[in-house]
Amino acid sequence: MARIFPICSSSSGNATFVGTRGHGILVDAGCSFRSLRNSLELIDTPMSEIEALFITHEHIDHIKGLLQLTKHTKIPVFASPGTIQQLRTSVKDLIPEEVRIYDIVHEPYQSADFEVKAFHTPHDTPESVGYLINYNGRKYGVCTDLGKVTSEVEKALLGCEAVLLESNYDPAMLAKNLNYPVALKQRIAGDKGHLSNNAAAEFAGKLVESGTTKIILGHLSRENNTPATAEGCIVEYLRGKGIRRNSDYILDVAPVMTQGRYIPV
Repeated sequence: MARIFPICSSSSGNATFVGTRGHGILVDAGCSFRSLRNSLELIDTPMSEIEALFITHEHIDHIKGLLQLTKHTKIPVFASPGTIQQLRTSVKDLIPEEVRIYDIVHEPYQSADFEVKAFHTPHDTPESVGYLINYNGRKYGVCTDLGKVTSEVEKALLGCEAVLLESNYDPAMLAKNLNYPVALKQRIAGDKGHLSNNAAAEFAGKLVESGTTKIILGHLSRENNTPATAEGCIVEYLRGKGIRRNSDYILDVAPVMTQGRYIPV
């Protein structure tokens, strides 16, 4: 059985391990190479046992450790064509030219243990994606950085056993944040921004009704959200639909930086 291990998860950095203790894949590399390596060691997984890295998009909080990772390892890198173009142009200093980046949209990843497919997410980048991961017939999803849940997102994630889902901001906290200009607030709350706690709760209900038993809330804003606020919103909404925590589903919140907890599914 595979598990989901959020290495870092916030507006500052994002990286997620999916696999068994000792072997798996990475989605994003948004923290330093040292942090990635040290966090994986907490679950007895050397960097040499990471078989592939999948990038959701080119924003720095998802690729911060990419340069060092490609310098020190031979882990193959996958991304959408739009993200590949941005990595080769706008942020080209973060990955050496000689490193090949594989197109995950048109050629899904297949290995002895994993099948990985990308699905598009509405975000303010040329081609942001989330990932559907199949491990020995069990499906897992990693989905952050989306302004709304589209039919493509639903089709990919409904029926997954476990999902790491964005719950980025509390609308009231965002509205009251005096440090954020109006334009930034509009970007965050827009259809190509981030998912609010309320939207995450609504989709969580659909996920549980489709058979999902484990939901991990991720990519929480450190300025416009708190773990307790996000968690409470989801629990209250699902309770109103007659869906009971720890009976119908298990809920957790991804830490800003892991302390070695291997989140069970």
